[in-house]
Amino acid sequence: MIKSQNPRTHSSDTAEVIVLGAGPAGLVLGNLLLASGVDCLVVERADREQVQTRARAGFLAANTVRILDRHGLADGLHRHGREHAVCEFRTEDGRFRLDYGALGLGERHTVYPQQELVRDLLTRYLDAGGRISFGTEAVAVVGAETLRPTVTVHDTDGRPARWQARYVAGCDGRHGAARRSLPTCAVRRHHRDHGVSWLGLLAEAPPSLDAVGYAVHGRGFAGHMARTPEVTRYYLQCERGEAADAWSEQRIWDELALRMRSSEYGELHRGPIVQRTVVDLESDVLEPLRYGSLLLAGDAASLLSPSAAKGANLAVLEAELLAEALVDDLRRGDGTALDHYSARCLAHIWRAQAFSHWMIRLLHGPSGSDPDSLFHNSLRRSRVESLRVSRSQQDWFAEQYVGV
Repeated sequence: MIKSQNPRTHSSDTAEVIVLGAGPAGLVLGNLLLASGVDCLVVERADREQVQTRARAGFLAANTVRILDRHGLADGLHRHGREHAVCEFRTEDGRFRLDYGALGLGERHTVYPQQELVRDLLTRYLDAGGRISFGTEAVAVVGAETLRPTVTVHDTDGRPARWQARYVAGCDGRHGAARRSLPTCAVRRHHRDHGVSWLGLLAEAPPSLDAVGYAVHGRGFAGHMARTPEVTRYYLQCERGEAADAWSEQRIWDELALRMRSSEYGELHRGPIVQRTVVDLESDVLEPLRYGSLLLAGDAASLLSPSAAKGANLAVLEAELLAEALVDDLRRGDGTALDHYSARCLAHIWRAQAFSHWMIRLLHGPSGSDPDSLFHNSLRRSRVESLRVSRSQQDWFAEQYVGV
């Protein structure tokens, strides 16, 4: 079996399926295709070390764990992941906790950093003989309307190359070659800018509370999400256009303490900020997710705000659906599942988008004192209060929060 760093090392420049992108969607898809005997090639712009260390989300839904279990891809998360099932909300009206694992369908999250999951998936794929071309930038998908689409790439030396396949799976994100190659007349893009920006932070500090923390404050939102016993993810609402390095570490920790009301509920464990980025909360969906021989999954199919914690979970679900459909077509000559792939995924995507939008409205309000701002902030406070006192609202929240 061949483990590739460059497509030129192969005697063939073809594959049954070319997968663009080595994130959760691309690697789950690659593993499932490989296990079914489908010849596939994963094309990834970054090198292996970058792929394995990109820090992203870490909350895996119960259904995601079931999918990974079903295909023998969950060993790492069962060894090192931790179950999690509690949210804590802190607002101007006090704080309350929701044990969402005991509400709704009784499902929990498993906290397992995405880079660890990606490392597991990548190791499994390569150990099984899977082909992957690191340091290779996909430029375009040509001829997607035909039965033999071509992927044009630049290798690590910038040299052009061309690969042919029966199908191309675009798992390379919203700015990748798959999306760029779609004719504008063939898809409809649904996009919404929610007008909110977060400063995303990764701190080498133990968690400060045994729950996901959501703090609503007059100065803006703050969030606390445990990753490991030594690392915590924080979010701070910031001004649109503000640079990630505009905040000093002292300012970051002081602002987190203020918004999370640490003087009332306990001090935060502080430590070095090892990663920071600005996230503009946006929603973005393409319809349909198929154009001829080109199919989309993961962030190439849709983008959600991190408030919903569903991006990686949707990616894994879509990868399984796409793998099953491709195997049916390539091994059994049955294209029915491929014909329904887009509609099946979009049903899950829009459900996740609806919950994401609800969470954004729950956690953010206008900062002004004009009548319109006061009205919308009163609505926000009412939503939080309903979540605090209404069992039916809590059950709904739990089902939506963990479900995909």
